Amino acid sequence: MRKAVPVLLVASALALSACTRIPNNIGYVADESLVQSVAPGVDNRQSVQATLGRPSIAGAWDDRTWYYLSRETRQFAFRVPTVAQQQIIAITFDDKGTVAKVERRGKEQIANITPESDKTPTLGRESGFFQDLFGNIGRAGVGGAAGGPGGGPNGT
Repeated sequence: MRKAVPVLLVASALALSACTRIPNNIGYVADESLVQSVAPGVDNRQSVQATLGRPSIAGAWDDRTWYYLSRETRQFAFRVPTVAQQQIIAITFDDKGTVAKVERRGKEQIANITPESDKTPTLGRESGFFQDLFGNIGRAGVGGAAGGPGGGPNGT
């Protein structure tokens, strides 16, 4: 019995240590003094890149906004990670490439999206498994179909 107590204590300590929260940092690690040194009207693209490095994301349609993203998540054992902190630094440039504004955003920008169901709704007719699997058998090369005989604009 005396030998079992230390073994049980060690086993329970190991089991409890496996249930601690696991922190994970993702993305850009911001140095606050460097971020504050970027000044609107003074810095340009080259100086921002020299100070902060390449952005995490550039604007999708134009290159006027650079985004520096960082996120800290915590995970408890095998559960889904939760966001503890998030910081988005958005630097917008004017037409000349000079910094126009520097904005900060946080966790309030996170959108929680939950799917409706396991099926994607589609418009049109319903088809079953076997119709999806065997539905195109015999259709290749049928007259009038594109690429098949008689599939040209004049039926040739």
